[in-house]
Order: sequence, then C-alpha cells, then structure tokens
Amino acid sequence: MAEEDKQEQYVVLARKYRPQNFEDLLGQDALVQTITNAIKSNRLHHAYILTGIRGVGKTTTARLIAKALNCIGPDGKGEPTTHPCGICENCKSIAGGYNIDVLELDAASRTGVDDIRDILEGVRYKPTNCRYKIYIIDEVHMLSKSAFNALLKTLEEPPAHVKFIFATTEIRKVPVTVLSRCQRFDLQRLQIEDLMKLFNKIVKQENLKAEEDALHMIATAADGSARDGLSLLDQAISLGGGKVRADIVKEMLGMADKGQAFEIFDLLLNGNMNELIVKLQEVYKNGANPTAIMTDLINITHRLTKVLLLPAFINDEKLSETDRKYLKEFSEKTNVATLSRMWQMLIKGLGEIQFAPVPIDALEMILVRVAYSAHLPTPAELLESVKKKSELGAEDKTFIESKKAEIVAGFQPVRTKEVRVFDKVNDFLTFLEENRQARVAHVLKNDVEVVEFADGVMRFKANDRVSQDFMMTLGNLLEQASGKKWVLDIVPGEVIYSIANIENAKKEADQKNVADNPLVKAILQEFRGAKIDTLVRKVLSDNADEESDVNDFYNEDFN
Repeated sequence: MAEEDKQEQYVVLARKYRPQNFEDLLGQDALVQTITNAIKSNRLHHAYILTGIRGVGKTTTARLIAKALNCIGPDGKGEPTTHPCGICENCKSIAGGYNIDVLELDAASRTGVDDIRDILEGVRYKPTNCRYKIYIIDEVHMLSKSAFNALLKTLEEPPAHVKFIFATTEIRKVPVTVLSRCQRFDLQRLQIEDLMKLFNKIVKQENLKAEEDALHMIATAADGSARDGLSLLDQAISLGGGKVRADIVKEMLGMADKGQAFEIFDLLLNGNMNELIVKLQEVYKNGANPTAIMTDLINITHRLTKVLLLPAFINDEKLSETDRKYLKEFSEKTNVATLSRMWQMLIKGLGEIQFAPVPIDALEMILVRVAYSAHLPTPAELLESVKKKSELGAEDKTFIESKKAEIVAGFQPVRTKEVRVFDKVNDFLTFLEENRQARVAHVLKNDVEVVEFADGVMRFKANDRVSQDFMMTLGNLLEQASGKKWVLDIVPGEVIYSIANIENAKKEADQKNVADNPLVKAILQEFRGAKIDTLVRKVLSDNADEESDVNDFYNEDFN
C-alpha cells in the first residue's frame, strides 16, 4: 500500500519544475522586463495575449502574471510585484489552480458564445479575496466568431478590477479586433543552451547522473519546447534506470531526433549510397515510417530552396535552431536547379511508396534514383559542355545560344575576370552600370533604401514594386562579382532615403547654395529670367576672377 501511495504522489518533471517566479522563466527577458516596468510605474494593461509554440510557458506565464498582480506578501500588506512571495494565500491558491478570483478557461472545449456570456456575467462583480479578478483563456483562437464578438465590448472597457490574459499557439487566427485591444507578447523558442541549463539543474536536484551528450540530444529534439524536453527527460530517466545515457536516448528518440532527417538529406546531396542505405535501415528499425521520412525530405527540400531564393527566410520564427544550422550548411553546397529536380522526384516517389508492397524497399529505390540524379548537369551546363567539345558552325552556335537564353529565362549572368570587393553600395552600382545591368541598377537606386552593405550582408527596405525575381537576380550578381554568397535581408519600413532621393536632395542643396552666392545673386538680378546651370557652378568652383566669371557667363549664355 505504501508503494502505491508513493507512485500516486509522483509528479512528472514538467509539472514539478514549472516556474514559480519570473526568475525561473527561461528565455523571455523582454516579457519580464515589460511586466516589471509596468508594475513599477503602475501602468498595467487590462488585457494581455501570449503567443508561441507549445511548451514554452504560455499558461505558466499567465499564472505568474496573476500572482504578480495579486500577491499581498507574507504580512498581507504587499503591493503588485514581480517577485511574488509564493507563501501568501493568494500566491498558493493561484499556483494550485483553485483561486476563485483567477478563472482559467480552456477555449478548446468551451468555444461558444454562451460560455463567454457566463464570464461576462461575473465581470461586474468585484473580486472576493484578490486585488484583481483575472480571466485566463487558453487557446483563445478556438473561440467562435460569435464568442469573440460578445467579448469585444467588455475587452475594450473592462472594469478597473478585471484583467484578461489570453494564450494561443495560432495568433493569426485571433481576430485583429481582439489583438488591437491587447498587449501582445511573443514567447520565444528556448535555446538549446537554456534547456541544457534547466536539465542539468533538474538532474542535480533529483540526485541523478546524466551524460552531457544525452542531454544535448534531448534539448535538440525538444525543438525549443521546455515541456517536450522535460517529458523526454522523464522518459530517458525511466529507460536508463535513473541514469540518462546517450545510447539509450539515441535509440529512444528515433526519428524524433530531427537531425536524422537532415543526415539522410545530406547523404542524398553527396550521393553517398552506402551510408544512405545503412542509415535508412537504422531509422526504419527504430520505428520510422517510410512515408514520414519522405515527407521530411520534401519539407527540407522546400525550405532549403526558399533559403537560396530568399536568404532572409533563414531567420523565420517557424524554424528551429536545428533547422537553421542544417539549412545554412546545405545552402553552401547545392543550387536551385538540383533542388528542383529532387523536389519533382520526391513528390512522385511519395505516391510510389503508398502503393508499393514493401514501402521501405520503395523508399530505398527512390532515394537511389534521387542521389544519382542530384549531380547530373543542368540543360544549360550540358549545352555549354557540348559547345566546348564540338567544333560548331555559326548556325549551330546561334541555336545553342538561343536555347541557353531560354533556359536562364532572360537572366544574363555577369562574367567577371576577377573578384570584386564592394566597400559601399555605390561601388556595386558602378559594377552594374559597367556590366549593362541597367534594370537592376534602376531598381536599386529608386525602389530600395540600403540600411547595411558590408561583409557579405545587405539589409534594405524595399517598395512593393520590388519582386522576388529582383531578389534572386541581385543575389546572383553579388555572388558572381564578389565570389561569395551574400545574405539579403528585407527589413520593414518605408523607403525614404533611396539613392536616387539622396542624389536629388543633394542636387537641390547644391543649387540652393549656388543661388545664395553674392556673385550669382548679382547675375540673376542683372539678367532677370535667367536660370542657374552647371556653367555657374563650374565657374564658381574653379575660383575664377569675378569679372572674368561675369563676362564668360554673359558671352556664352546670353549673347
């Protein structure tokens, strides 16, 4: 009986080590700082919305905010604080989930307008024990349209004693009318380093032993989620009999370790068939589904293509740290043409697997086909090879050149004899003009505001007229000219200081400075209706004799 009681008392790590104060909240420094400043300056918002992937602490943060606003301290006289005492009745009841003034609603199970009306009925009544009556609505995006509409008026002008805290994993599904009434916090994925610190802390407190490599594999597989990571750690402890071992964790994760899908993709790119077959058998033995493997490879192909075409995609919030690491590595050893072929064969292969008698055999054959074709030359490369190896007549050469033009879809690559170094964007503009890239130069001067241009990085604001084709062409030209890949990053904001605008402003300023010159003023007064031109600026800049200036100006322009 005692053993049964012991088992019933066990609390999983994700619940046992749930943060009880803001200091324990990992990786959310911006949120903590904002809440701290708001409490200190007594500028508390009436509604907050927390968004982020599963397991980063949205509900936990909501409870921490509720404790911070309602803590009364050990002596019962405390004010709102970012360091709730944890021992007053309000803190304990909120942490335990039974405080009558802090109501938690799961919108996934209570989506209707009637559920919201029940909440609104209680809004007008003051809290019983706490300073504020707080409504925490989890997965708020699941509310129906009618429920959202019923909530709007109260959300806009709630009583002073009421606070709303919403949590969601799908912020885009929340109506903008609700978002505009809330203070929004985007909870970040946890970095591997933060998870490692948490795991080591827990292992120490639990008096366990763990291999560093094993904890690192768990942190990587958690994909930024503390809850997922702690659940995996719990499982690894059980499997290892109290010790977290790397070999057990590796076997336990199977394809939960995203790195394995990237490893297979890497073998595909390199055409290493021996290791590829062995790796496939290994992951299949660990329980991976052939269709799931193929789907992962298709997704990697798509994301890698986007990184090559839109370098700024590498910073997309949906990508995990593991994704960024591998995508950056792969982008340096492949190209869009290769990925396009791989995509077509993988998509076709997905259907073949579904109808194959032995799916894993079909997967092996499909990947063999992909691996051998990945390094086949493109049509443009084939034509170039034929041109070099054959003695062609004028008519044949003309035909090949026309086909090459069709293949590259109108983009003329720049052939440079030496690597160019661009210290500033104007150097690159000069290069474009020298190589007859007038269209690119025009867009760069008129529709772009360059924020940073150095060391292979170009960050800029762009007008709506700037197309994806321009981005790809710009990246190719920079790479061909400098001999290295450039990171192109579009930053938000209106284009105000484009190169063309700056040049026009300088020209106007120069003209104004010339007009303010006493000599020019005298000339303009003597010859009414005359206009300032480059001759006047040239004469003045040469510091010529005033009398000679006037005579030359008169003789050349007004005789």
